[in-house]
Amino acid sequence: MRKRRLCGGALAAEPRIVIAGAGAIGCFVGGLLAAGGRRVTLLVRPRVAQEIRSHGLTLTDFGGMAVQIGTDRLALSEDPACLARADVVLVTVKSGDTATIAELIDQHAPIKAPVISLQNGLRNGALLQEALPGHDVRGGMVPFNVVPMGQGCYHRATSGDVVIAGGAGDLEGLLSVPHLCTTSSRDIEAVQWGKFLINLNNALNALSGLPLAEQLRDRSWRRLMADQWREALGVLRGAGIRPVSMTPVSVGLIPFILRLPTPLFSRIAASMLTIDAQARTSMALDLMAGRPTEIDSLQGAVIAMAKAQGRAAPICTMVAEVIRTAELAEEGLPDLSAAALRREIRQGTS
Repeated sequence: MRKRRLCGGALAAEPRIVIAGAGAIGCFVGGLLAAGGRRVTLLVRPRVAQEIRSHGLTLTDFGGMAVQIGTDRLALSEDPACLARADVVLVTVKSGDTATIAELIDQHAPIKAPVISLQNGLRNGALLQEALPGHDVRGGMVPFNVVPMGQGCYHRATSGDVVIAGGAGDLEGLLSVPHLCTTSSRDIEAVQWGKFLINLNNALNALSGLPLAEQLRDRSWRRLMADQWREALGVLRGAGIRPVSMTPVSVGLIPFILRLPTPLFSRIAASMLTIDAQARTSMALDLMAGRPTEIDSLQGAVIAMAKAQGRAAPICTMVAEVIRTAELAEEGLPDLSAAALRREIRQGTS
């Protein structure tokens, strides 16, 4: 299904890449592209621009990578008019900002500039396509987790390669540089649905208050993850969706692996994914910062599909309710136990 290519291949001409809404993922991807010699502009909020102007952009990862990019190697802009110079646009905003960034792209970006969504959630690509008729709009999938460390430093805490929809031009080559591999897929939606299932743990990780690696070492949390996965997979299949696994293990076997005793699970998981001690999910970071989460695009999507099928999704429903309560409380991470959350789920179905 996927076509792999050698990372870091040079191109004869260097198009201008604009990262539209550069937060943690956008700064990390854009920074590596700039370090690899690509012409990059980060369209950023003033706070992020000030950090990078003051400290430069520092990128690290679980494998010991450390790359520093000075402001002389990439452009920073707080003005969406910078999109007028784009040859390629990478969209990295949160789901709730997709409509706004689509309007800005429509106003400023050339019609010939391909637009690639590197966002969580399945609806974002469709929203961009609806808002940008005539543009080459493609879905994409970023498998890794990026933690903002402050002072312009962003740390990649998990492994994986970027995947984008196949199409005209060598965009996967343009977006492949040292430390960043990009592949293409003829069925990007199936790949995105596979990532979607994994992203359902974003909420559980946020509710646990634990770093991701510590959460995964806790069998009680893994069992809850497995039950949520089975619930969501049943809903997806009921809607005719067949997700593609991001690992060598099929989506149907993941719950079985999650339920294994911790020593055996850890051995198998180590061959599938690298996670370092600093990894937390994006939803955990959002709650810590008092920002709105993407719960409506994740558990909310499962709930809506289940309702359309006339079936229940009790785990996703309760998880979404607890996350929304945590958002309103604005007290950071709830630090719940898996047992406490299970009690909430049981009470909700009784």
